[in-house]
Amino acid sequence: MALRVSALLLAAGLLAACQTGGQRVSENSPFPPAGPVRGEDSVDGLIVGHRLMAAGEYELALKAYFRAAGDQGMTVDVLSALGSANLHLGRLGQSERLLRRAVKEDETFVPAWNNLGVVLMEQGKYAEAARVFRLAFALDSGQTDAIRENLRRALAKIETPSYDPINKGEFSLVRRGNGQYLLLTKH
Repeated sequence: MALRVSALLLAAGLLAACQTGGQRVSENSPFPPAGPVRGEDSVDGLIVGHRLMAAGEYELALKAYFRAAGDQGMTVDVLSALGSANLHLGRLGQSERLLRRAVKEDETFVPAWNNLGVVLMEQGKYAEAARVFRLAFALDSGQTDAIRENLRRALAKIETPSYDPINKGEFSLVRRGNGQYLLLTKH
């Protein structure tokens, strides 16, 4: 009898060692499943980030873009999006570094060139901004009015380097379409 009990205890111990352990949550439980659920239904972090940018939620957009970076890697789209979010948050140095990485990765990516030009304008680097806008304009074949307007503003700043009393060089970035931004002067 003692041998039978010992064998039963040993078998129970071995079976317990095979269990994954942890608490099981039934489907009817009010608690969420443990850990993130990734699958075909998860939303692309870039899409979420773009929507948050449009809503003016730049810090949340930045987090969504970082999630996209974790999922997709530091692609040119992700780098450009991170640069744009940082621009809106006033982090010009970070924005410039990210956008320069983006254009280094893909020298034909027009939105990154345009956004880099916007950063340079914000920093008062008008000559370099004009060069960058010219390149974006050429790569875009002159099809985007926002880039044309950004180039015009940069050239105007080069021709008239002094500030007039109305315009103190403060700019506003407006999103136009997918990845396109227009630089507007605040009054």
